[in-house]
Amino acid sequence: MTRRGRLSVLIAVVLVLAVVATVSVLRASARSDRRDRARPGGPTVTRGEVDLGPGARRLVFRNMAWGPHRDELATAPAGAPGGTRTATANGLTCLRFYAAAGTGVCLRAVHGALTDTYRATVVDAHLRERARYPVPGIPSRARVSPSGRYAAWTAFVGGDSYAGTDFSTRTAILDTRTGRLTPSLEVYGIVRDGRRYRSADVNFWGVTFARDDRHFYATLATGGKTYLVRGDLRTREVTVVHQNVECPSLSPDGTRIVYKKRVAGLPADAPWRLYALDLRTMRETALAEPRSVDDQVVWSDDRHVTYALPGDFGADLYTVPADGRGRPRELVKAAVSPVYL
Repeated sequence: MTRRGRLSVLIAVVLVLAVVATVSVLRASARSDRRDRARPGGPTVTRGEVDLGPGARRLVFRNMAWGPHRDELATAPAGAPGGTRTATANGLTCLRFYAAAGTGVCLRAVHGALTDTYRATVVDAHLRERARYPVPGIPSRARVSPSGRYAAWTAFVGGDSYAGTDFSTRTAILDTRTGRLTPSLEVYGIVRDGRRYRSADVNFWGVTFARDDRHFYATLATGGKTYLVRGDLRTREVTVVHQNVECPSLSPDGTRIVYKKRVAGLPADAPWRLYALDLRTMRETALAEPRSVDDQVVWSDDRHVTYALPGDFGADLYTVPADGRGRPRELVKAAVSPVYL
């Protein structure tokens, strides 16, 4: 065969392979679309406005329902969260989201040609971008103070799960008014048992803000243990309050913390149970949720908390009383990262 003949055969083979690859991709896409449309029991999602300002009480969350609005922010009435949901008109997608007083923080993936990067986008009440900041790893937790002045986020910079011990985190706090960013809480001083504490293995995650725009709570991990710490934004210092606390969430009245606690005897990949801590008496109460919850709960009111558990669409939201009584119930299918407005 001549050189020209061999070249013609090679070109023909390449074209055939390209056609086969294209057909395979299109078929896979079509199967995915049919699967998304056919998924039974999925919620109805419509396009519309998602507003973070004053108005009727509502639940905002990351929509996990299969279809064109997956991963977009969506909203539903707080009194009927399982009904039709409205996905944001601007198509804002977030891995984690939180908002208060008309200010939101959206932790996003930025897809590149070779790798993904992440950013924290601060948005106004109409979900318009006000500022953006790089996030050094996989987003994990996000919070906004009740006044909307401060935002905090946590990312994994090593590992991607809290279940084991081989991970590291970075937690940032932002003053949304001044733009002052503290990229890592590790610059804060630590007080434990009345003494200054220093260690190279310190990790922070899971900030929750008090209403005074000065104090917050968070998880501190060091020496193979976790602690609840109370932080002061003015003195830039945290004080150890209690042991074996992860992902705290402060009640609206500031008197209790609900958190996930590692319980001896549970599986290594599902080691937590939800507990409530009375900050005055330091008395712990186990909540009535028997499953392992790997989430930072939100308070739906003064008596109940909401949290995510794995579900058919990725995650579903559940609620349970915060006093140890009652029992959990499913609240919303195909949703994660909730916030009540």
